Amino acid sequence: MTQRFDRPRIERAVAEILAAIGDDPGRPGLADTPRRVADAYEEFFGGLGTDVASLVGGSVVAADEGELGELVIVRDIRFRSVCEHHLLPFLGVAHVAYVPGSQIVGLGKIPELVDALASRPQLQERLGEEIVDALRDGVDAAGVLVVLDAAHQCVTTRGSRQTQSSTVTIASRGVLSEPAGRAEAIALIARSGAHE
Repeated sequence: MTQRFDRPRIERAVAEILAAIGDDPGRPGLADTPRRVADAYEEFFGGLGTDVASLVGGSVVAADEGELGELVIVRDIRFRSVCEHHLLPFLGVAHVAYVPGSQIVGLGKIPELVDALASRPQLQERLGEEIVDALRDGVDAAGVLVVLDAAHQCVTTRGSRQTQSSTVTIASRGVLSEPAGRAEAIALIARSGAHE
């Protein structure tokens, strides 16, 4: 992380929240909660210090025209993030497509990129845009498309409590933001599960 992860401060803040809701942070069931929350937050927000340009750039390979392929899609990337509005998790699936320019990226780097950007306080809409921009800039892609489908606990567990609701967002650049390219990529993404 770019800034030091301040575990003692988080633990004090969690103890204060527990006291503020009227519970006893020292009681047996809650005594370890501040430490556990700090452990979880260290994992949830571990992407704050990740340099995504280096992450993608470290796996970029120049390729000959015959090695590029026309369209690369990595489907069904599971991710979790934390909504910055309520600090509640949202869980979902990312589908990432790109049209190579003169370079390709190691396929394993795409899920790593999704995870790094999701592991910070986020908005789903912005997450898609950040993935698109990092991949476009990192491999000089001719087009990038990201579809995110996620269930937000701020919708499923509070307020209207729409337990079966999910949110779909799309972000795109270049040739995959044009209607024909977008339609082809989305049709292939929609075939998820066909490989099983």
